Amino acid sequence: MVWYFDALTGQLRWSWQPLAESILPTGAGNAWAMISVDAERELVFVPTGSASPDYHGLKRSGDNKWANSVVALSAKTGELVWGFQLVHHDLWDYDTASQPVLATRHRDGVERPVVIAGNKTGNLFVLDRQTGTPVFGVEERPVPQSDADGEQASATQPFPLAPPPLVAQQLTAQDPWGLTPKDRDACRALMQNLRAEGIFTPPSVRGIIAFPGNLGGMNWSSGAFDSQRQIFVTNVNNLPMEVHLIPRDQYEPVEKAAKRGEFRAEVSPQHGTPYGMSRRVLVSPLASVPAPCNPPPWGLLVAVDLAKGTIRWSVPLGTTADLYPNAPIIQRTPNLGGPIMTASGLVFIASALDNYLRAFDIDTGAELWKGRLPAGGQAMPMTYRLRPGGKQYVVIAAGGHGKQPTTLGDSVVAFALP
Repeated sequence: MVWYFDALTGQLRWSWQPLAESILPTGAGNAWAMISVDAERELVFVPTGSASPDYHGLKRSGDNKWANSVVALSAKTGELVWGFQLVHHDLWDYDTASQPVLATRHRDGVERPVVIAGNKTGNLFVLDRQTGTPVFGVEERPVPQSDADGEQASATQPFPLAPPPLVAQQLTAQDPWGLTPKDRDACRALMQNLRAEGIFTPPSVRGIIAFPGNLGGMNWSSGAFDSQRQIFVTNVNNLPMEVHLIPRDQYEPVEKAAKRGEFRAEVSPQHGTPYGMSRRVLVSPLASVPAPCNPPPWGLLVAVDLAKGTIRWSVPLGTTADLYPNAPIIQRTPNLGGPIMTASGLVFIASALDNYLRAFDIDTGAELWKGRLPAGGQAMPMTYRLRPGGKQYVVIAAGGHGKQPTTLGDSVVAFALP
């Protein structure tokens, strides 16, 4: 539900429900990323999450509009102006977790106001701001179908014709990786038992490789846009998840084992369906260092040319040096926390699993500087001046992240730009 309150009086002006009445009891489909506003056009742009339960759709047949979408609402009335669904009948927790970015695309002398919307699939959609029409076109492609009782997966999913996916979307037992040959072989043995037919492989009792997983692609970090250069920059994750449906009569002992720490996975009962579920990052069962079974990069900073619909550059983001000081250093770690830009062409971002704030050249992706933080920078930086013409600062909250292996803290750190 989206609620609109009068900022002066506190009075509720209107509310909007993304899901149809028939599936409301399942819940979710909520907006848990930030909302964007076009004041001139009096439009509110809402990114919505998945309907519940996440990994089985017995109680929510159909596409589940407007979950997993970007919707434009009238700021005056709350009425739906247009909606675009990024994932139909979500079975993978592929929320639209990134704030929609409002931009103006310049191409061949024509200006076009657009909305840039990405999600955990790694697909990036560029939509006309007034109508929701895809700027580069979108194709509905057939996707794998479910073998789970009571499930009717969507026959197709939307794929933008441009830009290309920002992350890899295929991982099979032919692609294992490990810190050691034993780790690689253990990953291969594990992956051979899992269903892996590319992105949108539906969850099953056998288990699937969800790639990217629910931490993959663009998460709640969102991105930043340079209007002069027509470059959109965002950080992304390449992380596989091992997902299993658990028959109802087998679920309770799995849940108890998970609570005791004997089963290292997230579990959920998925009430009202024939299955509970479990999910965990796909890692070698032998590894002393929990490295994913897919080859690096696990995290990237990516720049998209909005005029052409192409990827301008893609560079590593972060290293494992702080995580595992006694292991070989690996470039490109998982990350959470978005970038900002300055007019001089610098991209500032922390977000990776090491304790640094970094500056990159927006034209080339070259890393130009990094500043040490006392804890993980899983947050978006901000920049400010105390007075016009005064010194410019970049500041970030360095608090770490409770679900990531980063240093926890409570610092706010500011750096001065020369």
